Amino acid sequence: MSPITTLILSLLFLSVTIVAADDGDTTLTPYEALQSYNFPVGILPKGAKGYDLDKSTGKFNAYLNGSCSFSLEGSYQLKYKSTISGHISKDKLTNLDGISVKVFFLWLNIVEVVRSGDDLEFSVGIASANFPLDNFEVCPQCGCGLDCNGNGSGQVRKIRKNPFVSSV
Repeated sequence: MSPITTLILSLLFLSVTIVAADDGDTTLTPYEALQSYNFPVGILPKGAKGYDLDKSTGKFNAYLNGSCSFSLEGSYQLKYKSTISGHISKDKLTNLDGISVKVFFLWLNIVEVVRSGDDLEFSVGIASANFPLDNFEVCPQCGCGLDCNGNGSGQVRKIRKNPFVSSV
């Protein structure tokens, strides 16, 4: 191989390595990645094992150990698929797929989460609800949510009953 060919191949390899590190840098945990976009760790349940993120577009996939469901305060049921996808930017998660909430008797997909000051607004498309940010300081656990000891001490504070009634 000629020295010029070797140099060109070396530069090509270096540029591919730089692009791969820039687009697929997963040195952060999924929870740290959420925090870097100004979201609390508790919007993702325990057990997230990884993620993919295209920083140029914000498109992401987060991976759990499997599907996950739990209740909060006995009245809010949430389901997470093993893969959650969407777009992320500072203070905004959009085009979400893989998270649903039971409202009355229907399961509705949570399609957007927006941080506004000390609140998070969750949208199911036709309705939205705001919750205080401090409700999401701790990650819920699959199966038992925030009350895994059965003593009620891990319950979410300041959560409002049936908030998914205001239209967007």
